[in-house]
Amino acid sequence: MDTINKTKPIKGNLVMMILKEKCPHCGKSDVYQKKKHFFELPVMKDRCDNCNYYFDREPGYFLGAMYISYGLAVLQGIITFLLLYTFLPDIPTLWTVLIILAVIFLFSLKNYKLSRIIYIHIFPY
Repeated sequence: MDTINKTKPIKGNLVMMILKEKCPHCGKSDVYQKKKHFFELPVMKDRCDNCNYYFDREPGYFLGAMYISYGLAVLQGIITFLLLYTFLPDIPTLWTVLIILAVIFLFSLKNYKLSRIIYIHIFPY
């Protein structure tokens, strides 16, 4: 059985490590595999290429990441609404709803990836 590198985790800028989708232990390797096609869904690596940190835990581990993804989508919707309300106050309500839904849809894959990475950083192995 492979063991995890027991070296001390790297302390860096947590926000930048999350946004760059880096390993929560060493901060060097990517958590997700590179896409081969534009419409390909994100695939999480099993282990870190650098420190052998195990990303994919037991089944159901990332169910809690759904709450983080929901929170990110709500935050994006609120920010979009505030921007529309501030800069386009006379826009019809239907257009406001459609634009908010479009923004949430456009960020859905990024939210999926970020929510899992944030969850790994909150609950490290």
